[in-house]
Amino acid sequence: MTRPRVVVAGLGDTGLLTAIHLARHRGVEVVGISSKPGLVSGQELGLRLARPDDWQRNYRVGFDQFRRLRGVRTVHAELVGLDVEARTVLLRRVDGTDVREPYDVLVISTGVSNGFWRRPHVQTEDDVDLDLARQHRTMADASTVVVVGGGAAAVSSALQIATRWPEKAVALCFPGARALPQHHPRTWDHVRRRLLAAGVDLRPGHRAVLPNGFTADRITTEELTWSTGQSATPADAVLWAIGRVSPNTGWLPPGLLDEAGFVRADLTLQTPEHPEIFAIGDVAATDPLRSSARARADGLLASNIRAHLTGRELKAFRPVERRWGSVLGVEADGLRVFAPNGRPFRFPAWSVRAVLQPWIVDRGIYGGIRRR
Repeated sequence: MTRPRVVVAGLGDTGLLTAIHLARHRGVEVVGISSKPGLVSGQELGLRLARPDDWQRNYRVGFDQFRRLRGVRTVHAELVGLDVEARTVLLRRVDGTDVREPYDVLVISTGVSNGFWRRPHVQTEDDVDLDLARQHRTMADASTVVVVGGGAAAVSSALQIATRWPEKAVALCFPGARALPQHHPRTWDHVRRRLLAAGVDLRPGHRAVLPNGFTADRITTEELTWSTGQSATPADAVLWAIGRVSPNTGWLPPGLLDEAGFVRADLTLQTPEHPEIFAIGDVAATDPLRSSARARADGLLASNIRAHLTGRELKAFRPVERRWGSVLGVEADGLRVFAPNGRPFRFPAWSVRAVLQPWIVDRGIYGGIRRR
């Protein structure tokens, strides 16, 4: 008897975890589609720029290193189309050839683009190496760095750059009275103190004028101007982390999407018109914060797919009302994780290396990683 085939379109952090959960059950065949040669995470931008070797250790992992992906067939290709009637995904491999991948169930987990660190285009290992080296060198060579944005990516980048290179002048410019507006106010109070202690120049009330033809796919060097009236700001390097996300859905038919281009999905992660198509992560318009990834709904999604295939009732995930978790990334004294109420819990540095990463993340979350 032929097993139903589940195609997971997008093997970033959330798609990868979904594939791992599905692979545990031999009743389905799992195929993962990735434009990258392995996991190239969009997390921890600041660490990626400041200490790329440390970042790669945990956030760039070959698919063959995940023990629970053994039963998953991975395809390195770009997603270029979807035929919902024929239940077929159209792919373009690295060599330019087009192939079709049929499915019984499709998971859309292609995420969003919001800068050079999160883009859907196909890359080889050499391409990823070149990007990492070039971006790190740009930051290393700059004497003055301006980070534009008020979200977690901007805040963590400012701190990581300032602590890696204390001699640099690092400024964080954001439009509101405080950064991290979607976090609890206590989170910003604590993070603000950490930034000031690291020597970061905090500049609230600064809204940047975007250059003509602006895209956040590179670190720029042009002078910054402000629509909020401040004088122009020169900088050797400008990091744009303004949260202007674009869903990676150009390969999907418009009928699956909302007016902003995200995949319409309910709290069971199922699309309304096509019950065999599911969506998860930043690409899925499940709730205002699109929080299915942060709510760790990957396990529930795998369970719901099996329920769909066997005619059982699906369950809903509970969206989060505030952003929470690690904001600043790993620091010299450990890792701070902020609860929804804004209070931090610190894992000491030794425990990050000896307990958190190898036991909680590698083994507990991913089910085992063969580290090279």
